[in-house]
Amino acid sequence: MGTQWIFAYFLPVVGFVLALLLLAHLLRQRRPPSSTMAWMLAIVLAPYVGVPLYLMLGGRKIRRITERKEDLLEVARRAVLSRPEEERAGALPLAVGEVFPRRDGNRLEVLGTGENAFASLLQSIESARESIHISTYILGVDDTGRAIVDALARKAAEGVEVYLLLDAVGCLPVRGRFLRPLTDAGGKHAFFMPMLHVPFRGRANLRNHRKILVFDRRTAIVGGMNLAREYMGQTTDPKRWHDLSLTVEGPVVSDLYSIFCGDWAFAAGEELAPMPQACPLVQGDETVPLQLVPSGPDMPEDSLYDAVVTALFSARRRVWIVTPYFVPDEMLTRTICIAARRGTDVRIVVPLNSNHRVADLVRRGYLRQVQEAGATVYCFRPGMLHAKVIVVDDRLTIVGSMNMDVRSFFLNYEVALFMYSRAMTQRLAVWVEDVMAQSDTGVRDVHGAVEFLEGMGRLLAPLL
Repeated sequence: MGTQWIFAYFLPVVGFVLALLLLAHLLRQRRPPSSTMAWMLAIVLAPYVGVPLYLMLGGRKIRRITERKEDLLEVARRAVLSRPEEERAGALPLAVGEVFPRRDGNRLEVLGTGENAFASLLQSIESARESIHISTYILGVDDTGRAIVDALARKAAEGVEVYLLLDAVGCLPVRGRFLRPLTDAGGKHAFFMPMLHVPFRGRANLRNHRKILVFDRRTAIVGGMNLAREYMGQTTDPKRWHDLSLTVEGPVVSDLYSIFCGDWAFAAGEELAPMPQACPLVQGDETVPLQLVPSGPDMPEDSLYDAVVTALFSARRRVWIVTPYFVPDEMLTRTICIAARRGTDVRIVVPLNSNHRVADLVRRGYLRQVQEAGATVYCFRPGMLHAKVIVVDDRLTIVGSMNMDVRSFFLNYEVALFMYSRAMTQRLAVWVEDVMAQSDTGVRDVHGAVEFLEGMGRLLAPLL
């Protein structure tokens, strides 16, 4: 009788009270309305599923980290305000909540193929003399990943400090045996937010999607490529994904290193030594002003989302967006539609078929919506397109790890470089035009049944 009473009366009451507490917590968070509504429906209509899922996956900001990063935010803002007006010209306004100021005197190299990226990565590892800091979402258990681990192990054996930060979900197949050459040589590795380590603190859904590779605290590689065969390799592979990364040299490397240090301290519990001094300005005529904009649960605000929306609102001539997944929220969708309606050349480039079929189903309604507003949609034919590029007018290009979806802007740890350079904008516009030349144009209308499924999928878009 006692056990029956527990199941019949006590547990439902506890579940009801817990659901009310979670709803109160949910309403206090600054989430997009669509995300809030999706979680509320899950908790109210299916509490035995929604409550456990929210406990595991529902968190969005980690207060302890954001409070520490707010100090960094204030320091960065003071640094911007102390600079002459002419040096600050062209950067996005402080109202978008960026952490780091615009940095002049940087040099960039575009890595437009997986073969070039792999060769540049191995060369950077081989050239390192003091330290290597690598953060990636995916490290492949394949020939590409093995070659990278072996190269890192050789440098660690030579006395170079090697730190390898892997996301616990993206690198789920990676085991200690695979990393043993690195650890035996003295290198260090850590897994970011293991799923089973903190299952009931709302963090399991917050993944580190940043790709940051820093060498000797002087040069870096940043962009969308993970360290696996699908993204890069020594030889040409017809199945390799079409992607893009950048090598960077100059003051912005200091900011990239700061982000890595914060992520490493959170994952490994170890504070790394700060930069002894800021990276020097690169001399020459081809330098590029850069601004690093991170976003994620460790940031007080949604800096990257705010910066992208601000840039799209300010566009007058063109907005070209290359993304593997297109599942924007309502504000971003309307921003793109408004740009198209006012006569801006808006182009959205996506893969014809991505590696996520659910995301492909959900994106169709959004693509038709922006197409009806006047945008042109391109579907890349040769294979998977994984690059993340936004070209705004002739003055700004954004390259980073973020996709154009709710997960990247509001859940994942992401990072992007804002490039204020006409020459670099033109160079990357040519790269985008080459992708468009290999794409089909337009999104077809669908019949009622498919449209119904798309609508159902759109309800789940904030949770994807």
